Amino acid sequence: MIEDIYSRKVVGWEVHYNETGEQAAALLERSVWAEKCLKKDVVLHSDNGAPMKNLTIRAKMYDLGVVTSRSRPRVSNDNPYSESLFRTVKYHPSWPSEGFRSLDEARKWVNEFVYWYNNEHRHSRIKFVTPNQRLDGLDVGILAKRKVLYQTKRNEHPER
Repeated sequence: MIEDIYSRKVVGWEVHYNETGEQAAALLERSVWAEKCLKKDVVLHSDNGAPMKNLTIRAKMYDLGVVTSRSRPRVSNDNPYSESLFRTVKYHPSWPSEGFRSLDEARKWVNEFVYWYNNEHRHSRIKFVTPNQRLDGLDVGILAKRKVLYQTKRNEHPER
């Protein structure tokens, strides 16, 4: 998965039996094009795994104008944003505790999860709006209305 840090939106994902630099490069390219951020100061923070050090993805990052940022060596939890996202994945109520029966089943589940996460999940670190609301700038109006509502209710019941 590729996550936008500002909005927490999952902007790209794939499920494979294994990880390769070629797969990572293809995912990155599709994500950059889909989000219309080609040559726009994009920074990709990743772990130090082999796929992310692969020459293919490094060349693709250069072509797309993506700057690389890597976790510290031998530190597996150096990216709190992705750690939080994957915790949400694993603790989602529909996560199949018995595992997936097939690659297609896993892909279907992740597709549904990403839709839910981006469009319905109210993320605590972005003031309980959805990632898409944040990315589209809708959070400003939502949070303003929420503030007025909270103040109105405080005024109605000052003893609380």
